[in-house]
Amino acid sequence: MTMGDTAAKISNHHVYDVSIDMLGQNPSKCFDDDGRLKRTGNVWTASAHIITAVIGSGVLSLAWAIAQLGWIAGPSAMLLFSFVIYYTSTLLADCYRSGDPISGKRNYTYMDAVRSNLGGSKVKFCGMIQYMNLFGVAIGYTIAASISMMAIKRSNCFHDSGGKNPCHMSSNPYMIAFGIAEIIFSQIPDFDQIWWLSIVAAVMSFTYSAIGLALGIVQVAANKTFKGSLTGVTVGTVTETQKIWKSFQALGDIAFAYSFSIILIEIQDTVKSPPSESKTMKKASFISIAVTTIFYILCGCMGYAAFGDLAPGNLLTGFGFYNPYWLLDIANAAIVIHLVGAYQVYCQPLFAFIEKSASQKWPESEFITKDIKIRIPGLSPYSLNLFRLVWRTAFVLTTTIISMLLPFFNDIVGLLGALGFWPLTVYFPIEMYIAQKKVPKWSTKWVCLQMLSLACLVISIAAAAGSIAGVALDLKVYKPFKTNY
Repeated sequence: MTMGDTAAKISNHHVYDVSIDMLGQNPSKCFDDDGRLKRTGNVWTASAHIITAVIGSGVLSLAWAIAQLGWIAGPSAMLLFSFVIYYTSTLLADCYRSGDPISGKRNYTYMDAVRSNLGGSKVKFCGMIQYMNLFGVAIGYTIAASISMMAIKRSNCFHDSGGKNPCHMSSNPYMIAFGIAEIIFSQIPDFDQIWWLSIVAAVMSFTYSAIGLALGIVQVAANKTFKGSLTGVTVGTVTETQKIWKSFQALGDIAFAYSFSIILIEIQDTVKSPPSESKTMKKASFISIAVTTIFYILCGCMGYAAFGDLAPGNLLTGFGFYNPYWLLDIANAAIVIHLVGAYQVYCQPLFAFIEKSASQKWPESEFITKDIKIRIPGLSPYSLNLFRLVWRTAFVLTTTIISMLLPFFNDIVGLLGALGFWPLTVYFPIEMYIAQKKVPKWSTKWVCLQMLSLACLVISIAAAAGSIAGVALDLKVYKPFKTNY
């Protein structure tokens, strides 16, 4: 059981009543209106959480995505996605409280919001998509981290051998190392206890994106020209069908680079009020999406300008063995540190959901509910829960093994972006907003919202098809567990 749940349980009986009696109708100074410990988040911590969740490994595939689409469609697609995501996240921010926006019942997770606004079979559909997506993100991050660890090892090996050794190596040991780190970190019990991890991760993501951007600019200066064309990779270098599939896949990659609606409500639940949480969250969404879009367009465009149609699937491995090689090592190390943090930010909601379900189903079981206090000198005692230890370890092991089986960074990223984009970023926020604000059917607003939803569904299906075609091509030349780079 999480700390928040415990606080809520106690509050239902004693704390809340006592605090109201003592302070004469004022909720306690230590507890919020729902009896949980006072939330302390503000616009800046919420923005840091969003930036951590958004500027992930997705930024690295943007130069490749722009190369598929060209100078006109590439940046336009990015602006379009950022606008849609900002708009739907403002709709989603209004769904944090049901009924009254100031004092209505709080929804602690994305699923709770769907349950109180839509209910029925939609809750199950949402849960399935959300948790599948989180599981997929964990796999995507494991692959990305291992590619970056290998890039460090390879650039050093290449440098030491004076460029004579091609330094082929297997990605498996690096995935296993990342998995071990995640097993340790995943024992942190609760989402709101990892605020420092978010700040470290946000700093890291700026570091590697800035290095990628700087190297792109240096490369453009060395070429003395902007590479690339208005329409992207030309037919001839690839067949017409490949061009279509890859353009669709590029849309999936861009959608993945922006996906954060999935944890928006969880982030909103860390924010204090007044001002109302939805106001703070809308501000935070605007700041963070503006920052990331500027950043993305710079990184993607500079990468494309540097490499043209040959832009690599992962920008930082594309600079390969250039000097200054130590700078690339710093960037790749920053990616790994960031992904360790981002993995936790994404997986904590899934961990919490399974643990809560288990403790509700088997409340008598000591294995699930009992916390063992372990004293650590100089720190507050750590409470070890056996079920948490076993389940979270099993989860990390599973994602690591699947990553070793399917190490295709670009295609997996495109597929995840496509699968999560329409249902979680567009469909549910729009449906919840219509239900909550009671928008009349066939009114202008209703028709516009539904048209937006339909357009995004078409993009999602196209992007998923493009990525599946990509995975199918990869599988033709691939042997399980034998991937060398």
